[in-house]
Amino acid sequence: MSGYVGILVSDPWLQNQFTQVELRSLKTHFMSMTRESGKLTVGDLASTMLRLKVVGENLSEQERADFIADLYPNLNDEVDFEFFLKVYLKLHAHASARTGSPAKNSSAFLKAATTTLLHTISEPEKASYVAHINNYLAQDGFLNKCLPIDPSSNDLFEIVKDGVLLCKLINVAVPGTIDERAINTKRVLNPWERNENHTLCLNSAKAIGCTVVNIGTQDFIEGRRHLVLGLISQIIKIQLLADLNLKKTPQLMELVDDSKDVEELMSLPPEKILLRWMNFQLKKSPYKKIVTNFSNDVKDAEAYAHLLNVLAPEHSNPSTLAFKVPLQRAKLVLEHADRMGCKRYLTAKDIVDGSPNLNLAFVAHIFQHRNGLSTQTKQISFLETLPDDAQVSREERVFRFWINSLGNSTYIDNVFEDLRNGWILLETLDKVSPGIVNWKVANKPPIKLPFKKVENCNQVIKIGKQLKFSLVNIAGNDIVQGNKKLILAYLWQLMRCNILQLLKNLRFHSHGKEITDVDILRWANTKVSNSGGQSHMDSFKDKSLSDGTFFLELLSAVQPRSVNWSLVTKGVTDEQKKMNATYIISIARKLGCSIFLLPEDITKVNQKMILTLTASIMYWFLKQPVEEKPSATSDSENGSQLETISNSTIDDSASESSVE
Repeated sequence: MSGYVGILVSDPWLQNQFTQVELRSLKTHFMSMTRESGKLTVGDLASTMLRLKVVGENLSEQERADFIADLYPNLNDEVDFEFFLKVYLKLHAHASARTGSPAKNSSAFLKAATTTLLHTISEPEKASYVAHINNYLAQDGFLNKCLPIDPSSNDLFEIVKDGVLLCKLINVAVPGTIDERAINTKRVLNPWERNENHTLCLNSAKAIGCTVVNIGTQDFIEGRRHLVLGLISQIIKIQLLADLNLKKTPQLMELVDDSKDVEELMSLPPEKILLRWMNFQLKKSPYKKIVTNFSNDVKDAEAYAHLLNVLAPEHSNPSTLAFKVPLQRAKLVLEHADRMGCKRYLTAKDIVDGSPNLNLAFVAHIFQHRNGLSTQTKQISFLETLPDDAQVSREERVFRFWINSLGNSTYIDNVFEDLRNGWILLETLDKVSPGIVNWKVANKPPIKLPFKKVENCNQVIKIGKQLKFSLVNIAGNDIVQGNKKLILAYLWQLMRCNILQLLKNLRFHSHGKEITDVDILRWANTKVSNSGGQSHMDSFKDKSLSDGTFFLELLSAVQPRSVNWSLVTKGVTDEQKKMNATYIISIARKLGCSIFLLPEDITKVNQKMILTLTASIMYWFLKQPVEEKPSATSDSENGSQLETISNSTIDDSASESSVE
């Protein structure tokens, strides 16, 4: 491995926002600015950032000064490099929003809403999402005091400040994600309890596929409207697109002709499947165009008129297509949808304006309500012959959400397909081990020539060997070919390397000693034993872990007030074990652990996920300021491998983008 370690930032989340190339460039600029003035203050940034691309080119000095002063009023405060990076990120996103170009790290439809720091919001989108919340949470006993929300007001941004609504909305989108026993639901919450709810919300949002780069708990406590609306948009999209896969809707097999097409369909993101379904139905109508997006291609409402005529001819209005004015046609389309019993999610003006988020929500709801697919199709029998490996599916999900949480340049929807060109893997490796990638020989997408993909993947394998991964008989071409078993094996070692590296980086002096699995196991057992716990973990595949008792005692040991023992079950039956597992995951996320496992990973004792859970709790504990840790903690309790612990506090643990 190269001796060069790159530029390291103490905050893992901040480190993950930049490649080493970017960090080196920004460090050079920062050092130059500091040398010129002796010291750099907040008030100096507006003028000195003129030389930075995007920020300097697209914002005037006055605009930069106003933006910075609004965020950081103490202009005389001295700026260090990490503060400089945070200001740069916010200015970069602000400048990108002004020009309409993508913000740093924004690419996919699930991602764009939260990574661009728009300080104006879409009122139609807000009204639509408020209507969705009013509908789906109307029967919630705790929220009935504040529902329904007036869509014309800004009440939504006040209501989310305690974190309860967002947690409940996540459970609507993906039921069972958050154990509601872990949500603080007192009528009046103190700041600590509100922060816990937001931490739980953000870590749970990451675990269902939302991208929350650049969002912290303070943003919700302050009710920052663009960020709140961006996260709500993602959560609602995940809910509306949940049925767009072959497992939930096997009738989608009707869209394909043979097994090769089935594999392609299974690898598509839900948005693309929705477009394919829409075009499949439109082929049954006189409409001859192909719809490729939910914006310009549907602005004239003609495609909608034909789609609804195919799906619900009994509610059609012959005059809809006779109108030449798109706005009039759009109004009749929505009336047709009303007669079908579909929720609108948008107005006629939103259709002709080409609002992509609202049009996507509208079509997704039409699909949920009436997809027009056959319930008796020959192809479904073929689907039953496909291997249904639940373990592979769970692991793919974990690695996909973990990689997306890192803030890479591209949002991935399927690790077996989206990693095949090697680029995202190289970006991930650069986040895990800064400076280890040789970007000079890397091939940036789009990559048309197959051998260029192999070159990227060969470097991925080479770096894996440098990091001491077990890669016997694995070549770069195996990744290019989408070999599932080998890709999962590589990703597991990469995730494990990441958490071990994070643990190692927390110590002031490593003394050349690496953190090992044995160290993590010893630490966990010592914490439980020293706090009076009775359980013990022999290994990360210890079957006794399935009842959840050990992890509940571990969580209670690192934060005594975290576990409400009156809510814990005996863990005897399968249902009791699952309840305990769900509670463990929610409590860990509430503390600040960014984890992606499912309750089944605990009840079935998935060795890999048990290790990541234990290491995540350990990482959270060691990040706490020394004075906040229980006074009974001794050197022997933490083990010799943890001789010195960093005093650094958590900035926004929920928004950190690495596996913790």
